[in-house]
Amino acid sequence: MNSLKSIRREWLLLAIIVAIALAVGARAPVFLTWRNGLDIANDSAILAILVMGQMLVLLTRGIDLSVASNLALTGMVCALIGKAWPGASVPVLLVLALGVGALLGAVNGWLITRFELPPIVVTLGTLSAYRGAIFVASKGAWVSDQDIHEVIKGLPRQEWLGLPALVWFALAVLALTAVFLKLRREGREIYALGGNPHAAAYVGISANKRLMMVYTLSGMLAGLAGLLWVGRYSIAYTELAAGYELTVVAACVIGGVSIGGGVGSVLGAALGVLFIGVVNGALPVIQVSPFWQQAIAGAVILISVTVNARAERRAGRQILEHKAAPSGAAQGATA
Repeated sequence: MNSLKSIRREWLLLAIIVAIALAVGARAPVFLTWRNGLDIANDSAILAILVMGQMLVLLTRGIDLSVASNLALTGMVCALIGKAWPGASVPVLLVLALGVGALLGAVNGWLITRFELPPIVVTLGTLSAYRGAIFVASKGAWVSDQDIHEVIKGLPRQEWLGLPALVWFALAVLALTAVFLKLRREGREIYALGGNPHAAAYVGISANKRLMMVYTLSGMLAGLAGLLWVGRYSIAYTELAAGYELTVVAACVIGGVSIGGGVGSVLGAALGVLFIGVVNGALPVIQVSPFWQQAIAGAVILISVTVNARAERRAGRQILEHKAAPSGAAQGATA
């Protein structure tokens, strides 16, 4: 039943996206060109990478509010190391970004599982802590275009087979996440844990291991996004991507990923990203005043999230609650 509802929702969301695109295209035909489509995809690629990590966390009834701070801190670390080490190569910088991001994500997972703290509280704390770490690492200074390593700037600006490199990175992450959730036992256990933590404990699923895994993966993808973000915009500073974590959560929920856990798909989440990308791309094209663009985009997202939350609401699930599973075998993530 949940699968059928998910399919219907995905088709409905796709229809809404197409309707918006056609309506804007009727007024401004340039919106429907291939080049504009590539621009929207390129602008949405980093969001798609972050959304895949956030989706894994939401499936366990958790939330990761530190993804944007992780992105900014990892981006700053890569920028500083690239500045100090001109000979750094693409593989080295990628491994560095993935490793630093995964470490920061693992800190979240450890705090949640070791001390049985609510994920929303832990990640809200690390959100601020990681921002503070950026200030300490950079001494409050910006790393600007002239100091960003050429490899870091060049990577997200390349084109492979006619598509921007950022789009290829996003497609690879989407594909790997889909395979992980569909074909790997760990992926199926994430759904089971989020759907019913107590039943998952009874069949031997270790909640702590799965929670550590999803928060580490979320952090790792945030680290990758940090490297790509700094490379694309050629800047690293303390407030980089501030508030972006809310857009990430919104894209997940718009795409049908339930904040109650256990429900969501890669396709739905990707459509949520596309929805936000189309809305953000449409407003400037139809010459909406910049003063209204953010308000309108926020209102559209808020309405979509509200409708989805009402549809997916389940009795007894609250994002702040955090209870241990029976007999201490496993603990649930936030409800």
